[in-house]
Amino acid sequence: MKLLAFASRNRRELLRDPWNLAFGIGFPLVLLLLLSAIQANIPVSLFNIEKLAPGIAVFGLSFISLFSATLIAKDRTTSFLMRLFASPLSASDFILGYALPLLPMAILQSTVCFVVSFFLGLPVNVNVLLVLVVLIPPAILYIGIGLLAGSILTDKQVGGVCGALLTNVSAWLSGTWFDLNLVGGAFKRIAYALPFAHAVDAAKAAIAGDYASILPHLWWVIGYATVIMVIAVVAFKRKMNGDNV
Repeated sequence: MKLLAFASRNRRELLRDPWNLAFGIGFPLVLLLLLSAIQANIPVSLFNIEKLAPGIAVFGLSFISLFSATLIAKDRTTSFLMRLFASPLSASDFILGYALPLLPMAILQSTVCFVVSFFLGLPVNVNVLLVLVVLIPPAILYIGIGLLAGSILTDKQVGGVCGALLTNVSAWLSGTWFDLNLVGGAFKRIAYALPFAHAVDAAKAAIAGDYASILPHLWWVIGYATVIMVIAVVAFKRKMNGDNV
């Protein structure tokens, strides 16, 4: 019950800043509309909606990292979290309490992205429901990255790490804007050593109905998400024990 109460409190904190939430949902949609408009005026299939929509949905999740990092980093600067450390909640309970309200937000963000994509020509079929399920591990991955950053960085530092660095890494090393095979070489190898390109490829496979190709990519994302969440719990536990290193 205390865990759910803590999660409910965090949900209210997130909803207190509707402008940031609107930006997190709206900015990916602006990119989706802009790139679709470009596609409509060029003779080659560069931003095909069946490939663009899953990529934008994954890219949009990077803003969830910023929300989670900011929330936990701000709490660390106040006496609120210090008082909670006296409660029976463990470090994993705290991390889960921060993550729980963010996951529905991530699913809502992805849903809005695909609803808009319907009006841009994306076929309406059962694969859209499948891709929303496939996007849950990437959502947990981005939430975990934010919680890890918020556990070790200040509220000002997380803006640079999760707001600028992570969004750019996610954009350029995920294949959201272009096929990574066009670049190839070391760039492609680095991209596929990270989870972001695998998240996009899993989402593209789901929307295309290529079911056999989903899990090989999704396992990468699940592995990264698991490791990052564990590290976030360890980092938060060190803060609970008063280790500020």
